[in-house]
Amino acid sequence: MTDQLRTEPTAKRVRAYLGGEPVADTTRALLVWEKPHYPTYYLPVDAVRADVIAKGRQHDAVPGHVAFDWRVMDGWFEEDEEVFVHPRDPYKRVDALRSSRHVRVEVDGVVLADSDQPTILFETSLPPRYYLPKVDVRMDLLEPTDSVTRCPYKGQARYWSARVGDRVEQDIAWSYPAPFPESQPVMGLVCFYNERVDLTVDGERLDRPRSPFS
Repeated sequence: MTDQLRTEPTAKRVRAYLGGEPVADTTRALLVWEKPHYPTYYLPVDAVRADVIAKGRQHDAVPGHVAFDWRVMDGWFEEDEEVFVHPRDPYKRVDALRSSRHVRVEVDGVVLADSDQPTILFETSLPPRYYLPKVDVRMDLLEPTDSVTRCPYKGQARYWSARVGDRVEQDIAWSYPAPFPESQPVMGLVCFYNERVDLTVDGERLDRPRSPFS
């Protein structure tokens, strides 16, 4: 730990690939929280192929190590499992729990979903997310988009926009068609950004939360 950066070792074997070849391989990586929401891998310089070190960055607070923008590499692995977007945070937890709470989703008074069989996903540092069966969602008001995002805990998401009258709310809902094993309970369910809809749970209108997605 330094005054500037939170730093700690990880016991995981970390590998990075570029051009189909491993260019970094270590069991001595450091997790460094340069950003508040997720860590970055700093790799020992002697575990990185010499010709790619210049693609990375070094920090006086982490001597003898180099970090890379995630997208510089073709692939990252923790042990033998590929990891997307950023390293998994050991202090972040994702729990997907089936529920019988009544959830209603509206935009400008138009109901987009109404369900009493949500799966609620609780993820550290984010508001609860209410994943709903498609049979309880007005899919006729949703238009699929080409947007795709990846999450190191849940997998790859696809998106829909909502058309409400003449207004289109871009990429307001998403789903994970094939989530990672730990997030299987939300497979194929639809979730809306709490930050952008009017969400009522068990008859109580929830305030729109503040989050990185606000």
